[in-house]
Amino acid sequence: MSATFGTRFRLTIFGESHGPAIGMVIDGLPAGMPIDEDAVAQDMARRAPGNDPTATARREADRVRIVSGLLSGRATGAPLCGVIENTNVRPADYAQLSSLMRPGHADYAGHVKFRGYNDPRGGGAFSGRLTAPLVFAGSVARQLLAPMGVEIGAHIAAIAGVEDARFDPVRVDGERLRALRNLRFPLLDPSVEAAMRAAVQEARNAQDSVGGVIECAATGVRAGVGDPFFDSVESVTAHLLFSIPAIKAVEFGDGFGLAALRGSEANDPLRLREDRVVAASNHNGGVTGGITDGMPVLLRVAVKPTPSIAREQQTVDVAAMREATLRVQGRHDPCIVPRAVPVVESALAVALADLMLCDPFPTDA
Repeated sequence: MSATFGTRFRLTIFGESHGPAIGMVIDGLPAGMPIDEDAVAQDMARRAPGNDPTATARREADRVRIVSGLLSGRATGAPLCGVIENTNVRPADYAQLSSLMRPGHADYAGHVKFRGYNDPRGGGAFSGRLTAPLVFAGSVARQLLAPMGVEIGAHIAAIAGVEDARFDPVRVDGERLRALRNLRFPLLDPSVEAAMRAAVQEARNAQDSVGGVIECAATGVRAGVGDPFFDSVESVTAHLLFSIPAIKAVEFGDGFGLAALRGSEANDPLRLREDRVVAASNHNGGVTGGITDGMPVLLRVAVKPTPSIAREQQTVDVAAMREATLRVQGRHDPCIVPRAVPVVESALAVALADLMLCDPFPTDA
C-alpha cells in the first residue's frame, strides 16, 4: 500500500477510520520555518465532523498533537509528525461489513487487493476520515506558501444541481479567498444556501445522499512553476485531488468546456501590464504546457454522493458467496461537499508547496 506523496514536500499518511489514531508525517520543511498551531486548529475545525446539519453526527475534535519536528513554534528540520486521536468510534456499527460489501465503497476492491485483511470499520484506510491528516498537511503547506504571496480558497460551486456563482477567472483576489475560509458554508452568492440545504435535507429524509462541485483557486502563484509531462501542475495536483475519497472528476480552467470552443475562443490573449505579461482571459486555469503562467490557478472537482446510505441496497456476502441486501448503519454525511472544501484547498496547497520547493527559480521571479 502506497502511503507517501511528494518530492521535496513529502507526506506519509497513516491510520484507519476507527483505529486509535490517524496522522501525517511531513518531511522537507525548511528548518526554522514558523508553524502557527492556532492556524492549524482553525483549518482542522473547518473539516471536522458534527458541526453542521449537512454533516455526519459523529463528533471529533480533530486536534492535532505534533509529536516531532517542532520546537518553540518553529520547524526543526526533522520530519514533522502530527497525530489525531479517534475519540468517537463505534466499531459495532460495522460488525456486519466484514463480509457484506457496501455498494459505492472500496469494500470489495480492498477485500480483493488485501485478501480480506483490511480494516472494514468505517472504511478503514479508505475512509474520508483520512482527509483530516491531509488538512493538517495543507495547513502547514499554506503557511509555507504565504510568504511567497500565495493565497488559496474554495467555495461550494454546486450541491444537487443548485449552483453558486463562479469565480471571476481573471480577477480572483486573495482577500475574497481568505473571507471564504471563514465561512462554515462557503458561497460566493449566499442566496443559494437555503436551496442547497433543502436539497440535502430532502436526501436525508429519503435515506439517501447528494453530491456536488467545489471550485478552488490560488492567487499569487508566479509564472514558471511546474514541468511539462509527468510533473505538470495539473498532473501533480490531480494526483492529490484524486487521492481524496469521493472525488471523481477534476477540471482546470474551463476544463471540459474547452472541447466546445474554437482555438480563437479558448486561447488567452497576452498583454503587457506595466512590466508584466498578463492574459486577458483565463480559460486555461492559470496553467499552460503544465507550467503556471502567472494567472490565478483555477480548478473544479466533482464530489460524488456519499455512498453510505440507509436505503436498502443490493450487494454480495463474500463469506457465503451469495447475493444479499444491506442497510448501512452508523453516522454518515448526507452530503460531504461542505466538509470537503478545506480538503480540496489542502490538496492544492500541498501540490504547490512541493512544486515550488522543487522549482529552481527564485521565489521573487
